[in-house]
Amino acid sequence: MNDRIFDRLWPIGFTPALARAFDAFGLDPSWPVRVVEVQRETVIVDDGAATASARLHPPIARDLAASEQAVAVGDWAVAARDVHGETWIHALLPATSRIVRIDSDGRRRVLVSNVDTAMVVMGLDGDFNPRRVERYLALTQGAGVWPLIVLTKLDCAPRAQEAIDLLRLRIPAAVPIEALNATAAAAAATLAPYLGAGQTAVLLGSSGAGKSTLANTLLGRTVQSTGAVRADDSRGRHTTTARTLLRLPGGACLIDTPGLRGLRVDLDEADLAASFGDVAALASRCRFRDCRHGDEPGCAVREGIAADRLKNFHKIAREVRREQMTFLDRRRQLAEWKSRGRAAAERMRLKRG
Repeated sequence: MNDRIFDRLWPIGFTPALARAFDAFGLDPSWPVRVVEVQRETVIVDDGAATASARLHPPIARDLAASEQAVAVGDWAVAARDVHGETWIHALLPATSRIVRIDSDGRRRVLVSNVDTAMVVMGLDGDFNPRRVERYLALTQGAGVWPLIVLTKLDCAPRAQEAIDLLRLRIPAAVPIEALNATAAAAAATLAPYLGAGQTAVLLGSSGAGKSTLANTLLGRTVQSTGAVRADDSRGRHTTTARTLLRLPGGACLIDTPGLRGLRVDLDEADLAASFGDVAALASRCRFRDCRHGDEPGCAVREGIAADRLKNFHKIAREVRREQMTFLDRRRQLAEWKSRGRAAAERMRLKRG
């Protein structure tokens, strides 16, 4: 790949490693593109100079379908034109990061690819929920993506500092927290240090948190649709319906995403331990080596961690173990639960006489 093409692609996140992967593919003529939006039949791609519509070449479409995978916003791909001038995607280049969630049907779905920073956006109104932030941190840190917590609606939160202090007690010190008014121009200056040229950030959070409002402020113009939130719970409608990669004036890329109503994280136990590092650190001081941090005596975790944070850790840990179970494991667990239920019913019958 020549330097001219690389210089054109670098502002939208292209790296020397991606250039080597592209050269190794060896399709001539072809060029690298980045997926900025996924539509039903096509994808919108950016080649550093312009955007265009492209379709998946049948072989890669079949491979993705067979592996139950799909193209995601942020992916880098190998594109080429056919004799009719239509653009086709022939391959995906290896991703440096993928943020993956588990859908309600149990399938793993890539939310975004090749991001450097995950901005976890939460409002300082009825949207404020430290447990949800911890879940998002587990999601992003498990994917190897650096997290940043962005607290919006600072202008309409009379007790904002109390909420910030509460969150700071629960969140690892290495994770920065920025509180701001997403509609104010000053928000762009606050977040500028996290949005360097050639970097890619993604906005994650619930509907109504202010993600699209913040995206418009960072862009300096209205591009994303926004809407009001409900008065009872500060939740919004899904005004953003698709993930979209946007190019910011300062040279970074920003991916806006629809709000997630439920969030099942795709982690293993090591990822969970890394996200809840304070739990892992205190566990070594528990009296019993196999302490589950429940009712055991001498549990250093239960003494040193806020009860609500520990409860959230246990909940996510149960989900992680459940997702890692095989079909036979689930069958055995179901049989055990049924056996316990029958035994309890029999005890109650004998007690009643």
